[in-house]
Amino acid sequence: MFGEDSPAITVLCGDQPPDGMERIERSATVRYTDDDGLADALTGADVLFVYDFLSTAVPGAWHAADRLSWVHIASAGVDPVIFPGMRDSDVVLTNSRGVFDAPISEYVLGAVLAFAKDFARSLRLQDEARWLHRETERVEGRHAMVMGTGPIGRAIARMLRAAGMRVTGIGRTARTDDPDFGVVHPSTALLSRLPGADYVVAVAPLTEQTKGVFDSRAFAAMKTGARFINVGRGELVVTEDLIAALRANEIAGAALDVFDTEPLPADSPLWRMENVLVSPHMSGDAVGWRSVLVERFAENFDLWRAGRPLQNVVDKNLGYVPSTAA
Repeated sequence: MFGEDSPAITVLCGDQPPDGMERIERSATVRYTDDDGLADALTGADVLFVYDFLSTAVPGAWHAADRLSWVHIASAGVDPVIFPGMRDSDVVLTNSRGVFDAPISEYVLGAVLAFAKDFARSLRLQDEARWLHRETERVEGRHAMVMGTGPIGRAIARMLRAAGMRVTGIGRTARTDDPDFGVVHPSTALLSRLPGADYVVAVAPLTEQTKGVFDSRAFAAMKTGARFINVGRGELVVTEDLIAALRANEIAGAALDVFDTEPLPADSPLWRMENVLVSPHMSGDAVGWRSVLVERFAENFDLWRAGRPLQNVVDKNLGYVPSTAA
């Protein structure tokens, strides 16, 4: 048991403790642990820092959290730490909202340009030393629909608009005067709005309402020339339905950074489809991102020690930070 002047912080980090924790170590007892040791490390801990944000160990170790008051996760998505025990507790949950906005928006623009300018085929032809002239598509004037109107979705909207695209949003609340999207349609209107989009970008948080929302009906509703880009959560998509839609040419292509099973299995057809771009959950991971994640936790730790309101407090029922609490 530790006194009030020496709080105990458990850091779930696997076998690689994060750099930059020295300042926190000077004012707290810090316990670094992997999944197997999490339950023991939670006993008597005041704070849990889920640095390994892909870990699914927190629900199974929750019974050992006997004095926990705050959990911080080093990601924007909080689905690994949202479960009944967390929802029903008084423990405050915060995330790393804001760290990944710009890198992910650049990734999305890069995927749009890669499709429009046929870069993947150019690289394949270059490997074959083949000179094959083709015409490419314009990006300016194309319609991108972004599902997810939080900070990352807004950064994507601003980036695509800067490239000359027309952007609309799909969000929880409909509005016609949004500063980044202009028009935001309600999530209930997704299927009716999909036919008008040239690019569909999924960046919504994973909730019971959004899980599997991109299924056979959604892909059938898209125009045959549309491209689908997922930088949100793999579970937003029914993978088998996406593969079937690509094989049937119901949509023209997909850029996928997240998957319902990670790493993506080697036998997945997605690896070998010429109209699919696969990246290993890295769209937001620009150089220096790990240090920024620790800095964000440290900033919140200072607020917590001072008894001040924390940044990026998640609504545990919604599964994300409400815009009004940004």
